[in-house]
Amino acid sequence: MIDETTDKGRIISATMRLAADRPWDSVVMRDIADAAGLDLVAMRKAFPSKVAILSAFSRAIDDAVLARVPRFTDGEAARDRLFDVIMIRFDVLSPYKAALRSIHATRAMDAELVRRMMATQAWMLHAAGIPTDGIMGLARVGGLASIYASVLETWLEDDDPGHGRTMAAVDRRLKRGEQAVRTLGDAMQGVSRLADGVRDVMRGTTVRRSGSAPGTPTPQSASPTEPRDVTPPAAAL
Repeated sequence: MIDETTDKGRIISATMRLAADRPWDSVVMRDIADAAGLDLVAMRKAFPSKVAILSAFSRAIDDAVLARVPRFTDGEAARDRLFDVIMIRFDVLSPYKAALRSIHATRAMDAELVRRMMATQAWMLHAAGIPTDGIMGLARVGGLASIYASVLETWLEDDDPGHGRTMAAVDRRLKRGEQAVRTLGDAMQGVSRLADGVRDVMRGTTVRRSGSAPGTPTPQSASPTEPRDVTPPAAAL
């Protein structure tokens, strides 16, 4: 999964080995370079920081997951497809569980990792055949990020080879998320109908302002002593 014939691959593997053996906060770039058999010049050319290494590790996991996801049939429920994708990801991550426990314990997080996490959630949705376009797509990505962060903690503590606790947590959170997205979808439809209604009203107002009905006399120019009310009807709304 991680190509250790390249400098980047050796660095990623060395990083995960060190994280499995010691607290993540105590792992420094010099340690990683030594463990990968590289000098600091090569290390800097490959990665500028530990965060960048973690981001590259996440991309490698994404690739491995996408390569293992089967072709789902149209008859499979979206929640079931997503359940399978998440469990495949945990299976791919299994060799790195000790390292991930160490990293997770420090709550290592910054803007780059947040972006990487959101990209991962989007690709898991893609793998399950679930749309990510528009506002609803953004809601799905954000919702899955919340679900995944929650069940990740369960998985890190679940040493059962069958991952029973993890599977139960994933199923439970996906059901809640499905209901939340459905509720949001209903709300968005209501907002869309309201917006359509407002547009119709405004369109009618514009027509009335821009043209007179047949037979309506053309108004005379206002005299200086008799000012005419030119306030647009829409201004009163």
